[in-house]
Amino acid sequence: MNGAGNDFVLLDNRAGDRTLTRSQIARLCDRHRGVGADGVLVLESPTNGADFRMRYYNADGGEAEMCGNGARCFARFANRTAGPLEKLSFETPAGVIGAVLSGELVTLQMSEPNDLRLGLEVPLDDEKKIHASYVDSGVPHVVVPVAKIDEIDVRSLGATIRRHPMFAPRGANANFSEERGARSIAIRTYERGVEDETLACGTGVVASAIVFAASKNVPGPIEILVRGGDTLRVDFSREGDRFQNVTLSGPADFVFDGTIDL
Repeated sequence: MNGAGNDFVLLDNRAGDRTLTRSQIARLCDRHRGVGADGVLVLESPTNGADFRMRYYNADGGEAEMCGNGARCFARFANRTAGPLEKLSFETPAGVIGAVLSGELVTLQMSEPNDLRLGLEVPLDDEKKIHASYVDSGVPHVVVPVAKIDEIDVRSLGATIRRHPMFAPRGANANFSEERGARSIAIRTYERGVEDETLACGTGVVASAIVFAASKNVPGPIEILVRGGDTLRVDFSREGDRFQNVTLSGPADFVFDGTIDL
């Protein structure tokens, strides 16, 4: 499946009889020797009262807390596998996520962002500094405002930010955000675990929208153009620097079904 170009392998493990090693997950995600994906999503039975449990593994095989584009795909996959369902909830390490389905469009009720830090100065190796902000939107994100997003070397600068000592030991995803209107931005994202630029990142979209709204003091919804060409929508309510009732809306598409020998 893919959500705005962010692509995933999805597996049904509600029976609990499938165990994948880190190397097997990495092989599934290998674009030359496997299926090819930014990550693997596993559908499991819940443990705390939600409808399902979502496990998300990055392309390197490491488990991550949350993935917004993956969560939209997960919701449609759960609907197809165990549905039909118009609404559903699922557990993640970032909290319980709610989803409402309308055709190929999925709206997620995200966990509340935290640790918002605006106006950071991040020193680089060449003694230059970049101005950035930080927020945990389910996973840690750094957001860097730029004038021309197409001129940014996302792979190089993103890798530097992702491993920067300021954000150790967890590291952070790196987002580059260009203002396109009063309540619209375009972003590009370097994802940890994938260790490259991806066509979209759901939690990066949320993080960039929150930072933009806080910096510009504008209300939602915010429209976000991602590298894959889709426009996602983030809405929220706000009390001071606290953002609540955060939703992420966008597409989630099936690509193919199949089997693979590991």
